[in-house]
Amino acid sequence: MYHPDWREKASSLQYKGTTTVGAVCKDGVVLATDTRVTMGYFIAHKHGKKVHRIDDHLAMTMAGVVADAQAVLEILRVNASLYKLNNKRPMPVASAARLASNVLFYNRLLPLIIQAIIAGVDSEGPHIFSLDPFGSLTEEKKFFATGSGSPVAFGILEDGYKEDMTVEEAVPLMVKAVKAAMRRDAASGDSFDVAIIDSKGFKELSEEEKAKYA
Repeated sequence: MYHPDWREKASSLQYKGTTTVGAVCKDGVVLATDTRVTMGYFIAHKHGKKVHRIDDHLAMTMAGVVADAQAVLEILRVNASLYKLNNKRPMPVASAARLASNVLFYNRLLPLIIQAIIAGVDSEGPHIFSLDPFGSLTEEKKFFATGSGSPVAFGILEDGYKEDMTVEEAVPLMVKAVKAAMRRDAASGDSFDVAIIDSKGFKELSEEEKAKYA
């Protein structure tokens, strides 16, 4: 049965932890996240993974309840594979985002407590979409941030983002946004991960590559 506390908890999700950011570039998309996993004031893990590959051209960031986010992620992975098998082409980014939106909307009475960025590159170019726990879906034309560190991250992104940025130019800005949030938000911290999706597919920066931005 629906309990009113769920809606209050879902609407206050951005204050619970995590910083994830994503940006659209002229040659792809860049996603970056912190790695701290919290349970209230307890740091449960220092190297949690918050950016996940769905397919070679598609990825998702997660903020919120880990189990809920993993459930949505697995639905997207399975359906992306089935779409490719049946249609002989990758699932469009907008279709993946709409599927996630429908899953969240149909569970709105007992919401899946997540904020997500779904990003990728398809035949129409690079895209990022933002989702809230009730399935609201928005395509972001420039950048987006989720989680408790998002107000700080947005400030950095607003100041540094430029039209027609390349992936190479955007990576330092994404790292700067996440690191600024990590310094000012107790629920974000420890380290950061960066993923790039372009015409070559999905790639995560190695520890050696991330060291350049430390």
